[in-house]
Amino acid sequence: PALPVTKVPSVAKVAPMRSNPKWHAVAKRWFDSLRTSGQAQFYADSDWATAYVIAESMSRELKPQPVTVGEGDAAKTIMVELPPKGASLAAWLKGMTSLLVTEGDRRRVSLELQQPKPADAEGGGDVSWIDDARQRLRGGAG
Repeated sequence: PALPVTKVPSVAKVAPMRSNPKWHAVAKRWFDSLRTSGQAQFYADSDWATAYVIAESMSRELKPQPVTVGEGDAAKTIMVELPPKGASLAAWLKGMTSLLVTEGDRRRVSLELQQPKPADAEGGGDVSWIDDARQRLRGGAG
């Protein structure tokens, strides 16, 4: 049996956090994509803070890492791009799931983002009659 939902008032409008311009391009692009994603309308400040921490972690891991090569006096440290660690990737994905980032995540909680209805070429009229006319021409039931 599902527990009853407790409803509490939210703040009127939450201002999304800004991405850090110093982040790795992949982390910045992911974080910025949240601003235009439909589920973001449900985000509270704490959700934006969670996304910020995920993007910060992504950025740090995706940037070149110091690696020491050679031994003894010949050893030197170079910066190398390494693939993300499996544990890091798993943590990012878990955090993204809690933010309902993917379609599958949203379906699991019965949240559907509806695409806006296409407007006609003149800017906004209802063109559903076109589909009805096509159906009638094809001999379908409309």
